[in-house]
Amino acid sequence: MTLRREAFLDHVRERGEYVTPEEADRAARVVLALLGAHLVGGVRAQLAARLPESFALILLNPLQSAEPLSPERFVRATAAWIEGATERTATWDVSAVLSTVADAAGEDLMGQILLQLPVGYDLLFGRPQQS
Repeated sequence: MTLRREAFLDHVRERGEYVTPEEADRAARVVLALLGAHLVGGVRAQLAARLPESFALILLNPLQSAEPLSPERFVRATAAWIEGATERTATWDVSAVLSTVADAAGEDLMGQILLQLPVGYDLLFGRPQQS
């Protein structure tokens, strides 16, 4: 079941406490472009299928990443792409977007996504793993 763009952005906006839909949209675009570089194959395609089309295209045509970024570097990269962002605000941006993505993905797909990411991303998605 694919979320409509407005519904997806409403969730991001609410979680990120953004004043305007444009702020939520900008955060979603940057975070999904970075996330897309970390996911491969069927997992990326399955996740894209559950996102609104405009965001699915961003996920499928990601910013290139030479290597998987640790969660800390992912946040720093997000800060670098969002004008005026700090690491603290970027952590907020990443969390608002990725927790919305996690809800859209569902538990099974989230498990597969986390297997493709470096350790620690579970917290960015708001899905701490029990070890």
